[in-house]
Amino acid sequence: MNDVKRKAGEQLPLVFSHDAANGRDDLLVSDRLSAAVTIIDAWPQWPSPVVILAGPVGSGKSHLASIWKEHTGAVGIHPKRGSDAAVAAANGPVLFEDVDRHGFDDTELFHVINSVRENGNSLLMTSRLWPMSWPVELPDLRSRLKAATVVEIGEPDEELLSQVIVKLFSDRQLNIDDKLVLYIVNRMERSLNAAQTIVERLDRLALARGTKITRSLAAEVLNELGNSAPLD
Repeated sequence: MNDVKRKAGEQLPLVFSHDAANGRDDLLVSDRLSAAVTIIDAWPQWPSPVVILAGPVGSGKSHLASIWKEHTGAVGIHPKRGSDAAVAAANGPVLFEDVDRHGFDDTELFHVINSVRENGNSLLMTSRLWPMSWPVELPDLRSRLKAATVVEIGEPDEELLSQVIVKLFSDRQLNIDDKLVLYIVNRMERSLNAAQTIVERLDRLALARGTKITRSLAAEVLNELGNSAPLD
């Protein structure tokens, strides 16, 4: 009942826009991300026309894909029946994100890869799963995927998560104590998405209550998100 009254008393703060730093110079690089960053920076001198970034949710695939798209002027595609994905691939670099979630038509993706190869262009794909786990039935497509360069991105470690949280707060013009950052990192889900969610929730909740971001507030947010954060 007390929680209901407390939440009812919270005022919804005005949402001030803040500029998240998402460019190449703002990318936080750790060992688990270094290979992926290297391949993105190496374009157009890629070892193969097709590169696949594979890693868990929140591992940084989208950030890297965004950097590459901005740098190359790549066009986003979804190879499905009736699409013009192969035509786009003939005209310049193309990007296909979240392959394993969005799905694709085997024949269309096969044509896209052929178009990329024949016209000297590049295709970047992102996925949570390695291509060998994709539901591919067309033998020719499976052969093409085996020739692609696959770069794995591991889960973020504590050091990277700490840097990311500090950066996300900094994007909001907030300076957070190092001990509080460590407290959050030791109790949160190991993903960049979780870091984003936690920082957004803490910022909004502190604004709503007119308070500073404290350890007890962090513990409350972590508990709400299903993380283990005792109120000690």
